[in-house]
Amino acid sequence: MVSESSPSLSHTVLPSFLWRSGALLVTAGMIAGAFGAHTLQRHPGITADNLHAWRTAADYAIANGLGLLLVSMHPRFSTHRFAGYAILGGSVVFSSSIMALVLWKKMKFLGPITPLGGMIMIAGYAALAF
Repeated sequence: MVSESSPSLSHTVLPSFLWRSGALLVTAGMIAGAFGAHTLQRHPGITADNLHAWRTAADYAIANGLGLLLVSMHPRFSTHRFAGYAILGGSVVFSSSIMALVLWKKMKFLGPITPLGGMIMIAGYAALAF
């Protein structure tokens, strides 16, 4: 239980959560990028457009992971109630839906999900302005 004299739970847990999430996003993006560059291109049915989409997803995971690392260190924004969660959630939805579309072409229903992830991610960064 959090007493009134102690900092709120979000002030103590959230920066650490954002730091770890950012580190894991960067790690996942680097692994995905390496997979795309060295293994994915050899799979049958993978086109140059698929590789470009995969690279985009990996790059966004890395960029947003780095963004979360930075946000986690900021004295004010590391405890923002919306921004970090939106950046993390939007990035996961955006990148993973692109990767799923590349790997499983029959999952066309994910197509409209990708821009929703992007919008959530953008909303997270925009929230840092307020």
